[in-house]
Amino acid sequence: MGREDEVWWSRLAQPALHAWAPDVQALRLVEQTRPKADPEPKALACYGLLVRQGPTQPAQMLLRFVARRPVSTETTAFLAQCSERLAAQGLTAVLLSWDNASWHIRHEVRTWLHQHNRRVKQTGQGVRIVACRLLSKSPWLNPIEPKWVHGKRADTVGEP
Repeated sequence: MGREDEVWWSRLAQPALHAWAPDVQALRLVEQTRPKADPEPKALACYGLLVRQGPTQPAQMLLRFVARRPVSTETTAFLAQCSERLAAQGLTAVLLSWDNASWHIRHEVRTWLHQHNRRVKQTGQGVRIVACRLLSKSPWLNPIEPKWVHGKRADTVGEP
């Protein structure tokens, strides 16, 4: 059983920011922009797959960091990488549960999963990935979600 999810941090966001405004004056959030010549990425994304092979074996966490927000191309690359690593461990299939993020349900990802599973079935090499979507707005159903809390806390340590 695998639980897949992504988390991302914007380099321009201020997660520890607190604000106050009088009742008569509405507080407006202004999107921060970066200069066009800024070579640094706008965001950092972390893809994670929490794999539990059985009740007696410890879970393992496969991670991949990318210098951008999560997108379908990166999702399929991460799944391909996970498939290779899990096949090397002797697994033949993974039941993957994940949320309804836009990059999970895009045509590109669904097509890749279909083609990947067909290729694995034909060649016998790799890990079949059976994706099951969680209910909308139900992060508590995915055991990988609490893992991101630690990363987010560590990211904001030392912030004013």
